[in-house]
Amino acid sequence: MKALSPQQTGKHASWAFAEARPIEDEIVLMARDRSAELGITPVSEGTASLLTFLAAATRPQTMVELGSGAGVSGLALMRGAPEGAVLTTLDPDAEAQRAAREVFGAEGYPSSTTRLIAGRGRTVLPKLSANAYDLVFVDADPLLLEYHVTESARLLRSGGMLVLHDALDHDRVPRPAVRDASTVMLRDVGNELRDNTKVWSTSTMVPTGTGLLLATKV
Repeated sequence: MKALSPQQTGKHASWAFAEARPIEDEIVLMARDRSAELGITPVSEGTASLLTFLAAATRPQTMVELGSGAGVSGLALMRGAPEGAVLTTLDPDAEAQRAAREVFGAEGYPSSTTRLIAGRGRTVLPKLSANAYDLVFVDADPLLLEYHVTESARLLRSGGMLVLHDALDHDRVPRPAVRDASTVMLRDVGNELRDNTKVWSTSTMVPTGTGLLLATKV
């Protein structure tokens, strides 16, 4: 393995420092424990913290999440969103959704504000109302990302935010020689969000966790 340069080593140390900065409470740790039990990889500590920040900054009233997991990312979004915000979260894994429901209940969110739907994006997203959501968070199969982004554009209101998790594909996206299908898909989607200014007014890549790609609908 090629040795890291001092600059690269410094960047990794900064990334690790930022990831370790959040202090998580018992409910989040419970959700992470349930994730481990179910074999689910949740968003990182830094990513969860950033999701809470983004929700606090943009104050979404309605949110969609693709990939409930055991509730780590959904809880992060709800904690930042204003009182009365509603999260619609999708996942085909019924056991994972049960775990997420327990986490939301432990936090005190009523079922009217956390709508858990057992199903895949291709089945459920077309049934959701167009131009009705302020934020969409996607943590799902990267090979279906193009479809999920197209549906997200339909669901989001003008000015709504799209957040894509693992946008760097575990550091493979920046390496041109890597041509895995998921990596190519993420590169193509990233270019689409940057270049299609008729649909997306602005976008940016954040290296937190395994990468978040953010875009705002025109």
